[in-house]
Amino acid sequence: MTQYDTFTDILQARYSCRAFLPDPVPDETITKIVAAARHVPSWCNAQPWQVTITKSAATEAFRTHIHAIAKKGTPPQPDLDWPAKYSGIYGERRRTCGFQLYEAVGIDRADRKGRAAQMLRNYTLFGAPHVAIVHAPAELGPYGAMDTGGFVTAFTLAATALGVATIPQAAIAAYAPQVRDHFGIADDRLVLCAISFGYADEDDPANHFRTERAEPSDIIDWAD
Repeated sequence: MTQYDTFTDILQARYSCRAFLPDPVPDETITKIVAAARHVPSWCNAQPWQVTITKSAATEAFRTHIHAIAKKGTPPQPDLDWPAKYSGIYGERRRTCGFQLYEAVGIDRADRKGRAAQMLRNYTLFGAPHVAIVHAPAELGPYGAMDTGGFVTAFTLAATALGVATIPQAAIAAYAPQVRDHFGIADDRLVLCAISFGYADEDDPANHFRTERAEPSDIIDWAD
């Protein structure tokens, strides 16, 4: 097997886990994930990413805190503007992903209460024993955020290679000021997303679907 084959196997094995077992991931495994992810490229080698990672009681305290904030309908205050809209193929992909999830967990498309309850599971961290709050310096702006996105991808792939399931969550960044306050993250850093992680509950139906990917021919515009 070539390195390319190994890499694509890991890419294809990764998925967004939406149900976790309570078992904690050993500290040394978490450190190995970060040790691998830190090798991604960044502009001028700035390496802007930083992660605040919870364990045990800290996870439970944050889970309780952020779920209560979301459940009472607190208006979102993300550090980065949400997408203005998902038009065309982007909207189709978004809807397809949502419908696949609802079908997997038995929620009818017309069941608004059921869909809202499923959305709130984001704020229970889907039962994960750990969450990584991913943040970057505000002074580096969108390019610091872009570099940090590479770190998020590498984190999820390294985790997959070590048998650890993940789900990157923009939903947590909806409450960036509250997240910063809870963890004592400096005001000059942008809360970009969270990564909930742990060992997957393979029996949960939420983990039984996979999203499709566009073909290379849909992505590449050749310039001869």
